[in-house]
Amino acid sequence: MDSKVYGAGNVAKTGVLLAAIGGLLVGLGYLLGGMGGAVVGLLFGVGISGVSYWKSDALAVRAARAVPISEAEAPNLHLAVEELARRAEIPKPRVYFIDEAQPNAFATGRNPDHAVVAVTRGLLDMCDRDELMGVLAHEIGHVRHRDILIASVAAAVATAISFVANMAMWAGMFGGNDDDGPSPFAVIAIALTAPLAAGLLQMALSRSREFEADRAGAELMGDPEPLARALLKLDTAAARTPADVNPAQASAYIVNPLRGRRGVDAARWFASHPPIEERVARLRSMRVGPVR
Repeated sequence: MDSKVYGAGNVAKTGVLLAAIGGLLVGLGYLLGGMGGAVVGLLFGVGISGVSYWKSDALAVRAARAVPISEAEAPNLHLAVEELARRAEIPKPRVYFIDEAQPNAFATGRNPDHAVVAVTRGLLDMCDRDELMGVLAHEIGHVRHRDILIASVAAAVATAISFVANMAMWAGMFGGNDDDGPSPFAVIAIALTAPLAAGLLQMALSRSREFEADRAGAELMGDPEPLARALLKLDTAAARTPADVNPAQASAYIVNPLRGRRGVDAARWFASHPPIEERVARLRSMRVGPVR
């Protein structure tokens, strides 16, 4: 699919997503507090939408505890990002570093002019040059397709919904017995189902994005094999190397960063990544032309 058409589609999806979230928060506010609650929900929805759009990159970078890394500190990394951005015909994204042992990466920002690519210490340590280029090409593919806008907005919205749901649960459990107010059981039910709905939303939005970014990365490289090898390495390492990542932000990473968590899988409702085996099989079945 043409990247401009695909990107325009993602911008439209983002608008629909923000409108739906606004409606959800208005409805939730009405259930909890009548017309006054609906007004509060509307104001909260407008605030979330604005922050999600304008500050999505800052929110994602802060959540990952990522810091800028200069060309002097990582010249080869910057050269790779610059070369892939040139091939993709987009501005060079800002480059950030995450001091995590798990090999992983993500891209964020509202458009190619305000994009960030972040990589972990583990990625730089584990991958050879071609594999690193494949991972970066995947992330640049997200930037070119404007996937990063809808992904960042969905992550910010999921975080906000989880926060509202937690507040609603506390209100339902300890909020008194006003006969005119909502049933505490109804409030708790909403609080339990809202984060699940947010997670399922991320799943629906993310699966096709990952396949398209894999394809774009292979095309930018002129060879799907480096990315395929990197995905296998990263998925295996993520399963044995835990990472401290907010589940609402997990879908932004190239592989699920929460696979290494013990006990109950806190990420299962946010497991928006397609199976690595399927991604690798698709990549290895691709035929791509030489890089210009």
